[in-house]
Amino acid sequence: MSDLQCPATVVVARHAKAAFVESWFSDEGGSLTPAGRRQAAGLAETLVGRRVAAVYTSDVSRAVQTAEIVAARLGVAVTACKSLREVDIGSLHGQDFDVDRLEAVCRQWYAGALDAAFEGGESGADVIERHRRQLDEIADLHRGETVLVVGHQTALGIVVPTLARDVDPAWARENELSNTECVELERDADGWVLRRWGTTVS
Repeated sequence: MSDLQCPATVVVARHAKAAFVESWFSDEGGSLTPAGRRQAAGLAETLVGRRVAAVYTSDVSRAVQTAEIVAARLGVAVTACKSLREVDIGSLHGQDFDVDRLEAVCRQWYAGALDAAFEGGESGADVIERHRRQLDEIADLHRGETVLVVGHQTALGIVVPTLARDVDPAWARENELSNTECVELERDADGWVLRRWGTTVS
């Protein structure tokens, strides 16, 4: 079977635990805590032996730091992609952090209203399309191979169920990924298939 006929396996992980200096909405900050560095090292160990071909990551520092720790252990390159960032919350940037203001929009996404959007920011449909384009490109580059993608909780919680259609977004909400917990996807000629969500195997 040629590589063109082989599915790409994409392991998608939430970044490791990070600490933030800011007390306001910001997507630029976040440095891994000592516990986060241990989590990243642990993630790397779970992938040893998987012949991971490359690591891709959001270009935000907490994700890049996670990816670099894993890639160093696996001996592969890291590619940072702006398209793998967390949700763009628009006018909330720079305002005092208030989780309820995030939830007002995110709850709508998990209920299926993907056209709901942050003022001056993204809708759920925008987030999904941005990730879909990047993940499709990664899969096309790595037919027959396994790669790691490091991303963010909220984006992954709506992107993965929508792309793979094997799990409902509401279920994903109830089973949010912990730091460095993974989902495993395959992409073949028929599209994306979810093979694992955390410890749950499909």
